[in-house]
Amino acid sequence: MAGRAVRRAAAAAALAAVLTACGSGSGGAPTASPSASADPTVLATPTDRSPHGVLLSAQLAVHSARRARFSGNLGSDTVAGLLFWAPKTVLQLKRPGTTEEVVVLDTTAYRGGDAATAGRLGGRHWEKFTGVPGADGQRAVPYADTVDRLNPVVALTAAVAAPAPERIGEEKIDDTAVEHYRVTTTVADYAEAQAQLPPARRAALRAALGDGGVVTLDVWLNDRDQPVQLQRTGSGAAERVSDTLRFEEFGGPLSVQAPAESDTADAGGRSLPPL
Repeated sequence: MAGRAVRRAAAAAALAAVLTACGSGSGGAPTASPSASADPTVLATPTDRSPHGVLLSAQLAVHSARRARFSGNLGSDTVAGLLFWAPKTVLQLKRPGTTEEVVVLDTTAYRGGDAATAGRLGGRHWEKFTGVPGADGQRAVPYADTVDRLNPVVALTAAVAAPAPERIGEEKIDDTAVEHYRVTTTVADYAEAQAQLPPARRAALRAALGDGGVVTLDVWLNDRDQPVQLQRTGSGAAERVSDTLRFEEFGGPLSVQAPAESDTADAGGRSLPPL
């Protein structure tokens, strides 16, 4: 128990240091583009190359990158898009084979971008939803449970806090040489490790993964300690969890823009539809 507390404290301290450097808050313009201060070549290079040390290095490397392109599956849903995790939450999500798109810009979400939405909205292609204020008065990030399952920072924070990480060995994904690491942890500990998330987000993450279950997290890292692939496999109450995500273009020239106001219809009081 003491060892677990120490690991959580170390992960939280590393997280706090980088979040302080990246900034925080919920305001700002509804766009996301590369920051001049986010240099993807700047890596954490601790001398500890034990499995725990490597995973800590990966956590810090991903924090510094701030953004990436992703593809893969969350359960039975195939997904692809862009994710920014700092300094604001920004998500562009598409499902291959469908025409609808989801865009999240901090506390605002847009759905549509297709002919079907335009037909339903009288010619406008996007419907706009605003996050609901929580008990603290702050507006929530729409689709936060999906964001947290996609976010490699969340996965690596859980990995750093987990007991007995293993190095499985050297492998290849496509043409990329990778190092494969594995941890097993409870869903409760996976969520509890996320000191950067408010309690409501941690509770939603527990529910999404299957509270009371166990998760095995496999991570494949490139030679810069960046995750090329993450895989979550659940058991027990989490048996429905089967997520595999690929990442590329960490810290790359990625950009997500808000739809034009003239092409947007406000959802008013309508609840945010599920993904």
